[in-house]
Amino acid sequence: MTDSAFAVVRAGALTTVQDLGRAGHAHLGVPRSGALDLPAHRLANRLVGNPERAATLETTLTGCALRVRRAVTAAVTGAACAVTVDGRPAPWGAAFRVPAGAVLEVGPAIHGVRGYLAFGGGIDVEPVLGSRATDLLSGLGPAPLADGAVLRLGAAHGPPPAVDAAAGAGPAPELVLPVLLGPRDDWFTARGLRTLATGDFRVSAASNRIGLRTEGPALERARDGELPSEGMVLGALQVPPAGRPVLFLADHPTTGGYPVVGVVPEPWLAAAAQAVPGTPLRFVPRRPYGR
Repeated sequence: MTDSAFAVVRAGALTTVQDLGRAGHAHLGVPRSGALDLPAHRLANRLVGNPERAATLETTLTGCALRVRRAVTAAVTGAACAVTVDGRPAPWGAAFRVPAGAVLEVGPAIHGVRGYLAFGGGIDVEPVLGSRATDLLSGLGPAPLADGAVLRLGAAHGPPPAVDAAAGAGPAPELVLPVLLGPRDDWFTARGLRTLATGDFRVSAASNRIGLRTEGPALERARDGELPSEGMVLGALQVPPAGRPVLFLADHPTTGGYPVVGVVPEPWLAAAAQAVPGTPLRFVPRRPYGR
């Protein structure tokens, strides 16, 4: 194995390779996948001088630890956490150098859920359908990191930009998500739609890269039965028989038969990806223009 690589010392709860995803393959049953918090992924790449399409590592709650085989520039963004190099503090939200042979550790999230670790040159794994992203639903892309695994690093693209540090947001006391109603909001009663707008929801611990599950009141249905399978989009707010909405994230299925009461616009999905279990959740439904 080339010296342009790193070995996994501690894989963490779930650490995957992610990039911008593999858009355009829903007709094959393949979701977009890619980083759940795209702004944090893009920022990490920008801090180390990579193009935004370069692959990063997405950590989940507990971080990870890696030993690099060559000196490399790195940056950690997304969920705030402690960062160390051979036990010495390194900055979060800024570029820093990691010497050859050193162990870089991304600590547990202080607030937020998912961190993004970028190396100058990106993670050099084999692309599948034009992307290096790990897709947990379809199984495409590299497997989640495991202790002892070795992954290649790409050649550096250029020097990092002249940026000292990136500002980090504090923990959000509440997750507020706008919802464009439809296409199946008519499957719910007026009371059910009021529940969506006023219900006391929380983020469930059962959430994952496929969807953010909710705890709270059930949405009352106006009709029984289920739909024939139809296409599902990123941000779809699907309601299973139990009546509690599920927000589809990057690894979501491309078809489904449960009614979609509305769609959360993509700019708000990064906040959903960083919401820890138990976070209060409020939906703000509105009708799309023309309805």
